[in-house]
Parts: sequence; structure tokens; C-alpha cells
Amino acid sequence: MANTNMVVNESKTNKLREIPVTQLVLPIVIVLLVIFNIFVTNNFFAIQTLWNLLLLISTTALVAIGMTLVIATGGIDLSVGAIMAIAAVTSTFLLETNIFILVLGTLFVCMLFGLFNGAIISYIGVQPIIMTLAMMIAGRGIAQVLTDGYLVSFSNPSYEFIGRGSIASIPFPVIILFFVALTIYLVVKYTTFGRYVEAIGDNETAANLSGINVKRIKLMVYCIAAVLAALAGLIETSRLAAADATRIGELIELDAIAAVVVGGTLMTGGRPYIWGTVFGAILMGLITVTFIMNNIPYTYSLVIKAVIIIGAIYFQRKNR
Repeated sequence: MANTNMVVNESKTNKLREIPVTQLVLPIVIVLLVIFNIFVTNNFFAIQTLWNLLLLISTTALVAIGMTLVIATGGIDLSVGAIMAIAAVTSTFLLETNIFILVLGTLFVCMLFGLFNGAIISYIGVQPIIMTLAMMIAGRGIAQVLTDGYLVSFSNPSYEFIGRGSIASIPFPVIILFFVALTIYLVVKYTTFGRYVEAIGDNETAANLSGINVKRIKLMVYCIAAVLAALAGLIETSRLAAADATRIGELIELDAIAAVVVGGTLMTGGRPYIWGTVFGAILMGLITVTFIMNNIPYTYSLVIKAVIIIGAIYFQRKNR
């Protein structure tokens, strides 16, 4: 009986050790930050503040979930902000169609950019950081050229519902995020695709030798990342009822990467932690809102987020 208890306790200890240290600390940090805002930030629990916070978290988390899959394969995608801008501009060209064509058409166009990223990285062998950096510059440039650098405003109630609407008092973007996160989580946990992503991140050479089509899986994760970035772009554009090719998605790469590493996914690749990433996005959103609501320059929050990324990577290396 004693031996059985020892085995059970050892099993529980091993499972606890498998949880990244950042995931154990993350909920505590979020709670402490909320408590700080309760006492320091005026109107933190105002409806408009909470609504804006949820919208910010939703767009960041959608981009970060796609980034999680890319990082889990040992890659990186710096083009997600530019793809958000492309989604914003593309949607304005489809305003005269019905909402389904607008959404699906925009997602398809942006998927092609992800397909291009994935093809160059997987089949030609260009480093992910180089390829996606080039796409970040080119994509933003394309979006600005298509709009001549102007803000394109519009009025389309069906489209605006995506970013402004709610169902049962729950913001529609939050509902989208929940279903996307749940779907990706189930795919990662229970399908061969998820196991292949983890295997490639753990050891790409071994995965290739074991018969996994590494190139195809990488191609798929960059396509997924682009589609989710496009979805975030649609939410942001519909919320503003305007497409701003210069500002939309600007520096969201930083928030997305921070959310991923804080959520427990290793920058070197391996197991993707989807819900950890969502909580990481919550932390990034709270930091942004805390700075804005207390009239602290937003640029200061970028420094904090950069420090968080470095700290999370340090703990990852220390606990490997």
C-alpha cells in the first residue's frame, strides 16, 4: 500500500514538473496586476474599459495562437502585423459583397501570404526570421500602396458586428477567440497534426527520418498563423469601421511572441501550450491597459514586454 502511494505521489510530482514554470507563475501575476488596478487605476471596472480590454486580448490572443504553432515547430513569424493590415485593406474591397464573401475572401487572400511564407521557408530553406521579416516589410507596403496611405472608413453594420457586436452580453470577438482556442487546442492534443508539430519542434531531423512530412506541416502552420492574423485584422477593422494600413497590427508581433513564451511554449520548439498562450495574451492586454489608463507612455510598456520575453526565455533555459 505504501509503495502504491509512493508511485501515485511520484506520478503527480512528475506531472507538476512537466508544467512550465511560467505557467505556474502567470495566473499569480495576472491576479496581482488586477488587484493593483483595482486600487490604483480609476474606472478600471468601467464597462467601456473592460470591453476595450477584452477586445485587445481577443485580437492579441488570436495572433498569438497562430504564433504558438509556428514557434512550436522551431520557427517565428514576424509578418502577422502586416497580414492584419492586408486583411483590413482587402476587406474594404469586398464591402459591396455579403458578409460571408467578405470574411472568407479576406481570409483566403491572407492565407496565400501565409502559404508563400511557408513555401519559401519549408521548400527553399530560407530562415523563418528572414523570410517573415521580408514579408512584414513587403506586406505593410502593399497595404499602404493599395490605400495610398489614407485611412479608409466605411459603414457596414454586418461587418461592424464582428468587432462591436455581442451575444448574451459577451463581446463577439471573445466568442470567436474561445471557439478558435478550443478548436486549436483539441487539434493539437488529439490529432496526428498536433503530435507532428511537437515532434518537429523537438527534433526536426528525427521527425523527418520517422516519415513525417515536415515541409507540409510547416507550410500548414504558417497558413494557420496567417488566417488567424487575418481574423484579428477583421475584428480590429470592423471595430474601428476603418482600415488603417499604417497602424493596424503595428508591433503586435511583440505581444504575440511575449504571450507565447510566457504561456510556456519553448522558443526552441516543442509542445505548444494553447491555453497558456491565451493567458499570456491576457497578461499583455492588462499591461497595455494599465499603462494607458494611468497616463504612462505606451512606449514604456514595450520595454516591460521585452523584459518579460527575456525573463521567460531565461526561465525556459534554466528549467530544461
